[in-house]
Amino acid sequence: MGLTLNIPDSVIQGLRLPEGEIAQRLRTELAIALYSQGVLSLGKAAELAEKSRIMFGELVGERGIPRQYSEEDLAQDLSYARDE
Repeated sequence: MGLTLNIPDSVIQGLRLPEGEIAQRLRTELAIALYSQGVLSLGKAAELAEKSRIMFGELVGERGIPRQYSEEDLAQDLSYARDE
């Protein structure tokens, strides 16, 4: 299942970004916003942003957003470390 988000042309034209960067930048900004609100885990936010967990974690840190680390995050990290 996927989701398509329609953004009005007037908003897209108002963005001060190169055309080739718009989709990726919006995905990243949405991921950061949802992570900072506790709506997405770090791993899922990184997936939405199409970045590695490490790269996304660094981006979050650069923005001064506190890391949210739940028991679910720990379980995912342990599973990943065990190559499950």
